[in-house]
Amino acid sequence: MALPDSYTVKPNSIRAYFEAMLDAKPPERFTYRFLENLEFKSTNDRLFIKILKDLGFLDADGVPTDRYFEFLDRSRSEKVVAEGIRDAYADLFAVNTTANELSVTDVKNKLRTLYKGAKTDNVIDRVSSTFVALCEYADFTGPTRSDQDHGGVADEQDASDEGERTEDTASVPRASGSLTLGALQYHFNIVLPDSRDQAVYDAIFKSLRDHLGAH
Repeated sequence: MALPDSYTVKPNSIRAYFEAMLDAKPPERFTYRFLENLEFKSTNDRLFIKILKDLGFLDADGVPTDRYFEFLDRSRSEKVVAEGIRDAYADLFAVNTTANELSVTDVKNKLRTLYKGAKTDNVIDRVSSTFVALCEYADFTGPTRSDQDHGGVADEQDASDEGERTEDTASVPRASGSLTLGALQYHFNIVLPDSRDQAVYDAIFKSLRDHLGAH
């Protein structure tokens, strides 16, 4: 199920977490010690590591992924977070494509249905607050990376198809009515038998003249 249960009890610190990550050299592994070096020394801050794993910023061992390094490009940071949110909370976006615009109360109501009683109201409250805080930091404007990838492929295919259609029709004579057969040219390749008898060749060419007509 693409619906994490990670949360932070400090949702107002989410922006500070991300900003600190942008200012720091990416670690080999994102550990509690690394968080402490970023000046987040409370045990409550450690919950953010699980969130990063759910967002696809870290693998199961806490090693930064490609998404983490994409995030470090400040021109795309907030959009990369949005991509992670869409992936992590795919089930929520499946029931509401603009889930990032929902209030905490609305998110709670959706999650109660999606979790199907598997989570307590206390957990759902915290997950909802975390989700909304993440969305407030993220930038959901413009097409997603997957939309751009699919669009690029489609555009290239359309251009290729258009080129093929142009090439196919370029050699066909056009007229202000229907295409006349007289405009077509036929080319035949004839394999002649190996023979020393001239009469054989004469018979072949005579047959061709009789059936195709001499021009």
